[in-house]
Amino acid sequence: MPETKSPAGRSAGERILATATVLFSRYGYNGVSTREIAAAAQVNEVTIFRHYPRKHDLYLAVLKSGLQEVHLRGDLLARIAEARDGRTALALTFELIAKTLKQKPEMLRLLQYSALELNEDLGPLVRLHLGELIEIIAHYLEPWMKNGELRCTSSKTVIFTLIAIVLGFGPLQRVFLGEGFGPDGMFEACVDLYTA
Repeated sequence: MPETKSPAGRSAGERILATATVLFSRYGYNGVSTREIAAAAQVNEVTIFRHYPRKHDLYLAVLKSGLQEVHLRGDLLARIAEARDGRTALALTFELIAKTLKQKPEMLRLLQYSALELNEDLGPLVRLHLGELIEIIAHYLEPWMKNGELRCTSSKTVIFTLIAIVLGFGPLQRVFLGEGFGPDGMFEACVDLYTA
């Protein structure tokens, strides 16, 4: 099907995806309707359904598009490889994960909403698009596990914990306003669990 180009040169499909990304990241899956997305994208709601048969399909396309843009920074990986001890490697791993997930703040919010609203669909997408990144980071933590400086049975468990800290901070901060601890404080609270 040929795409209609807007005066700005973006096709209807591109406008729908970009608009849906913004709105879903602000309000979540349940907080926005296809009618609202169509109005903001300056298309007819029927146009959305021509591209995405269901709202759910549009949401998954938004997640997939965002996850494909998540990339590890090589400079941060190199710093983990050069760490002087397990605690430093863990801190650098947390920094890498936080900066990777915060590259696109809307993606972080989409992951947070998805964990709450679309849990069954999130797992396969995250494994598909972030699995390789997790494997790479896990490889860098293995030497610290082998020499006993990191106490855990799986480096992936550590990585998942650090991802949970980054993903969980925003919602926790909204619930417990004024508690005064950020993601770094949450990391420090759990670092003793993993270091010797």
